[in-house]
Amino acid sequence: MDSLKSVLVTGASGYIGRHVTAELLRRGYRVTASDIVPDGANPGADFTETDIFSGDPGIYERLGSPDALIHLAWEAGFVHNAPVHMGKLSAHYRFLMDMVQGGLKDVAVMGSMHEVGFFEGAVTADTPCRPLSLYGAAKNALRQAMSIESKLKGFRLYWLRGYYIYGDDRRGSSIFAKIAQAADEGQKTFPFTTGQNKYDFIHIDDLASLIVSAATQDEAQGAPQVTGVINVCSGRPVSLAEQIESYIRDNGFDIALRYGAFPDRAYDSKAIWGDDAEIRRILANGRL
Repeated sequence: MDSLKSVLVTGASGYIGRHVTAELLRRGYRVTASDIVPDGANPGADFTETDIFSGDPGIYERLGSPDALIHLAWEAGFVHNAPVHMGKLSAHYRFLMDMVQGGLKDVAVMGSMHEVGFFEGAVTADTPCRPLSLYGAAKNALRQAMSIESKLKGFRLYWLRGYYIYGDDRRGSSIFAKIAQAADEGQKTFPFTTGQNKYDFIHIDDLASLIVSAATQDEAQGAPQVTGVINVCSGRPVSLAEQIESYIRDNGFDIALRYGAFPDRAYDSKAIWGDDAEIRRILANGRL
């Protein structure tokens, strides 16, 4: 186990949080799970309903003075133009900075490829961001603010940029979840686009493993830590049609895609995926 002992996970009852918490516990960490509802929280973690957005300047101590934070909490993540994204932006910033002022040195925050906006090709840490939704704009603004603060305050920031996630789909709201629901309802066809666009897909368990590896890098290993934007991704583009057809086969669903029922959206990239150089370097460092 790394030199870090305790990790706070916000949004721990959520789609990603449940798997991240389980992975941390599997690796032997002491975990504090934070969420507004206890349903879905891992019983192996210490659960807290402490309001992380209360504005309490002593929130770090109230949450047990953890060695590291993995901040996954985010409202309405699947509704990309919900006003709450911008409305709660300052609350996320204040919470994170109150944790830093309290003494936190390792801050991992879940980002999104939606910060980038329209782009074709491999997204690196230096790819310019031009978000096209309120969700992407809020995430990107928080990333920029925390990047500035990390240089001013000297804490380590791991901005974990996610892409397209599947697995445990009956708890999610993605296209995979919608197909699983349709199959459960006995539908034989599912209206679809052309499916030609290519994206970076990753299973939720693989994502959780990468998140934990990036957020708990061990200084004792001797290798320099990788900070800033870290793509937690597969690193390869796969067509939406190929991924969905494979998903249907793997789950034994008796349902067929009805291609062309919906037009491809003009603002969707034809091919976008994450450059996985940084996460591969982190994984290699962990094996030293």
